[in-house]
Amino acid sequence: MNEPEPLIAHIPADVSQPDKIAYGLTAHQIVIVAATGGLAALVYYLCHDLVPVLVLAGALLPLLAVGLVVALGRRDGLTFDRFALAALAFARTPKKLVAASEGVVQPPVWCRLRGRLPAPLRLPVRAIRTDGALELADGGVAVLVETSTVSFHLRTTGEQAALVGAFGRWLNSLETPTQILVRARPVDLDGLIDGLDQRADGLPHPALAHSAADHLAFLQQLNASRDLLARQVLLVLRDHHPARGRRRVRRDAAAAVVLRRADEAARSLTALGITTTVLDAQAARRVLTECLDPGGSHPAQQALPDDLISATDQEDR
Repeated sequence: MNEPEPLIAHIPADVSQPDKIAYGLTAHQIVIVAATGGLAALVYYLCHDLVPVLVLAGALLPLLAVGLVVALGRRDGLTFDRFALAALAFARTPKKLVAASEGVVQPPVWCRLRGRLPAPLRLPVRAIRTDGALELADGGVAVLVETSTVSFHLRTTGEQAALVGAFGRWLNSLETPTQILVRARPVDLDGLIDGLDQRADGLPHPALAHSAADHLAFLQQLNASRDLLARQVLLVLRDHHPARGRRRVRRDAAAAVVLRRADEAARSLTALGITTTVLDAQAARRVLTECLDPGGSHPAQQALPDDLISATDQEDR
């Protein structure tokens, strides 16, 4: 039985890349080049009878060069004009931010202030519900769904076509914007090493203890000599509050809708062999903390506001 031909579709890495209008230039670049050329032509038309041509050329050539650099140059994936606007916005943005939901309190009149007050830190997430739904600052609700991956290249051509068809049907069923986030997170083997070290001596057979000691040495060497990373795939599903009703009712309704959509996505992705898990409050908090501070230390166990703390660790005190 002949296998069908593989389905190959070349998709650019930058799916938001603007279309080329003419001569390999986008509409944005054509506007900048045309504006620069028009300005240079206008200056030459007004001043060519008053100023020598060499002086005009010395003044207009740098202007044309700047326009071409701004239109054609790129920095960190942005055109130079957008990069300059982003740099200007960054320079005008306060650098000292504090957690103040009600705003920064102004000092009393008699207090002489030196410098500028810190600005309030505006995070995109306002609160995390116990069911894992995220209350966003713009009034919407989102939920994080962690998914597994599939080995696409190890499948036959027919299986690959079935996977692409099933994934396409799920994409076509989406009614709201959905983000697919693939990130690399650091892996720390300290907990696994400590647990193995505590249980190695209690194994019933010397051969098992010897194997556990060898595996423990391997994990210690691996943890010390490599920066271990694990790939995590997340689906971000969101919904907006309805326009009417009390705030609590709207929030609960939006959370119920987005959680239902997470269940629908889980059923659709099951056909691909993908397992999904809706992140609860603790897991969602950890993901957001790691995204905001990728290189920091984030303890895994933290109590929720309503949790009862019955014991504390006194070993480090």
